[in-house]
Amino acid sequence: MSSLPTVDDLRLVEALLRHGSLGAAGRELRISQPAASNRLAALERRIGERLFDRDTTGARPTPAGRALAAEASHVLGHLEAIFDRTRAAARGTALSVGTFPSLAAWLFPALVQLLQDTTMHQVTDHGDRLVEWVGEGSLDAAFVTIANQLRLPATATASPVASDRLAVLTPPGVRLGTGRRPFAGLDVVAHTYDASTEALHRRLAKLGARPRPAVTGETAVRMGRLLACPVVLPRGLALAHAAPDEQISAAPVPDRFTLFLVTRRPAPAALAAVTGALADRLGLDPAERL
Repeated sequence: MSSLPTVDDLRLVEALLRHGSLGAAGRELRISQPAASNRLAALERRIGERLFDRDTTGARPTPAGRALAAEASHVLGHLEAIFDRTRAAARGTALSVGTFPSLAAWLFPALVQLLQDTTMHQVTDHGDRLVEWVGEGSLDAAFVTIANQLRLPATATASPVASDRLAVLTPPGVRLGTGRRPFAGLDVVAHTYDASTEALHRRLAKLGARPRPAVTGETAVRMGRLLACPVVLPRGLALAHAAPDEQISAAPVPDRFTLFLVTRRPAPAALAAVTGALADRLGLDPAERL
């Protein structure tokens, strides 16, 4: 028996994580519950780890099971795109490009406009996973802000594309204070590109804020409107999501971010040709100002 998992193994683990039940996962995959149970048991024996704790109430993933389900979701998504990418390659250039969720709605439209003769498969995930996928070759390129915080795979290289800085988006009717504590007594929704969220919250608290986290830039802006409070986030996201009656000003927290293009060597020619124009399309400072 091969030591590699089959596609059916991956589909079972992914479905079981979503449903939490062997019966429900089996029905989705059109196999019986005993067959699903036997397949899972055989997979666990091959791996040498228990993947799901099972009893009469359902199936709950162990840490190993959760990790395998995440890998299964990535591999299955890549497999599902193979035919589309193959057909696209027959018609011209095809690229698989990834970025993190906050940047996706802003970056991908700009790239589509710049890469008009290229078919682009769009992927979103955390920056470290995207960089890993570039290194293994399942992703052609990733736009991330944490490339300088990671040890890149030996096969990958990172090039600075643009820079951004924090800003304050203020909904109508919201007033900021003055002096050394401009956020005194205010809820402040905060979102940042990189892994410095906790540090940002501490700095905002010193300015009098009650920091409120948000998972994406759009989420942060919507929360600020509903809570009628200021939003601290990268200026590019503020510009992308602000309404005409909302104000954008410099943040009293002077953080800057660098947007990197991570690719294998050499970088895809189509992307290399447009990165110089990308900063302008996104309203960011170009790399040469870094």
